[in-house]
Amino acid sequence: MTSPLCPLTTRRFFFEQCGVGLGKVALTSLLGADLCQRAAAEEQTDPMAPRMPHFRPKAKQVIFLFMAGGPSHLDLFDYKPTLRKHDGQPVPPEVLAGKDLPFIERDAALMSSPLKFARHGDSGAELSELLPHLAGIADDLTIVRSLHTSAFNHAPAQIFMQTGHLQLGKPSLGAWVTYGLGSENQDLPAFVVMNSAGGISGGAACYGSGFLPSDYQGVSLHSQGNPILYTQNPPGYDVKLQRRSIDLVNRFNRRQLERVNDPQIASRINAYELAFRLQVSAPDLVNLDQESPSTFEMYGIDSEKPSFARNCLLARRLVERGVRFICLFHKGWDHHADVVGGLRGICPAVDRPSAALVRDLKQRGLLDETLVVWGGEFGRTPMVENNPALNRKLGRDHHPDAFSMWMAGGGIQPGQTIGQTDEMGYYTVEDPVHVHDLHATMLHLLGMDHERLTFKYQGLDSRLTNVSGNVVEKLLI
Repeated sequence: MTSPLCPLTTRRFFFEQCGVGLGKVALTSLLGADLCQRAAAEEQTDPMAPRMPHFRPKAKQVIFLFMAGGPSHLDLFDYKPTLRKHDGQPVPPEVLAGKDLPFIERDAALMSSPLKFARHGDSGAELSELLPHLAGIADDLTIVRSLHTSAFNHAPAQIFMQTGHLQLGKPSLGAWVTYGLGSENQDLPAFVVMNSAGGISGGAACYGSGFLPSDYQGVSLHSQGNPILYTQNPPGYDVKLQRRSIDLVNRFNRRQLERVNDPQIASRINAYELAFRLQVSAPDLVNLDQESPSTFEMYGIDSEKPSFARNCLLARRLVERGVRFICLFHKGWDHHADVVGGLRGICPAVDRPSAALVRDLKQRGLLDETLVVWGGEFGRTPMVENNPALNRKLGRDHHPDAFSMWMAGGGIQPGQTIGQTDEMGYYTVEDPVHVHDLHATMLHLLGMDHERLTFKYQGLDSRLTNVSGNVVEKLLI
């Protein structure tokens, strides 16, 4: 799905700046007048208009529940009885051969999880005692225990999980999805981001548009106050005056667009129009007065304060309104010290609303067409992290070689566990799933071939999955 705009626009803009006579002659000989007219017309079409996928999709929308910091798979999803037998013993040297461990000593002892695990549902999904609400929907979930990634520090790993690349400046997963499919709601952003626990290490690069047009970047939504910053009119500035002002600005922008054919001007015009529509649609979105008390109870919302639970409910409302991609960031999973205590603190804030979101989507008939993904950027080591100098005790280090995520809805085969790690939980030993494989599978569920969803950039057909990635067939219905 290579965009025809980038190479044409670059040359046209270049020759326009070289000189009037030379520019027109060179441009005409290079592209032809009819091609120039076609490209200019394409640039002014709605970038968010719904587009046909490559093939029939199973999912129409995505909700990515991103647990920034690296949840411990060994204490939540991947029970290791053998690790319990070897608790306190050193790791065999051959296991760590060639490994670069940033925070932990190479002779650190193994540490089993003191938490209880049990099987749930007809699927027998094995979950930690800290996830009682997810246990109640075990048969709607598919747990993937064999994820692995290419980065072991937070910012690079978060950027890699969200963009498929370690370098800055690449489009995020949400940007690729909206670029490929557009949106079914022209009054709200196609790609919405909400954050319930402070900033994340990867920053705005995790939801940026990179080299794609800026129309496709994620838009931050606030669950309290003004939902989207800088869209509210000041006192005395009514809707009619706002409409006239935008019309005037856009008139000048369109003149400039006709002159230089810069796609960023087209993006600016669309941004003004979307902002105008948002002034009406966004406040209604975050107004939860229409939600029932039982819905609030199910999600665990007990106040007007921003929270992950509130954002999960807003995510369901966004899905109902046709928003294509929603990412909920919730940090606090970086447990270098007291991993169990840290999990006991954060899991109640996330477990209940995550399960409620799946239940809510299902009872409203939305789960079949909505892909829900839960997980972080990496896992945690089976070795204990004790570092008195940093006041760390009974923690776990970053671990890129094995971690767990769960998925639900949107074409995912429910009630199964995919992949296995070794007896210590250090390496994947069955059905390994790289981040590129995860991305390829998500795009496949949305009806897109990850090898065909490309954009011409610096002479290359760039894509989300770089030069690798395979669809995980075992995950599919």
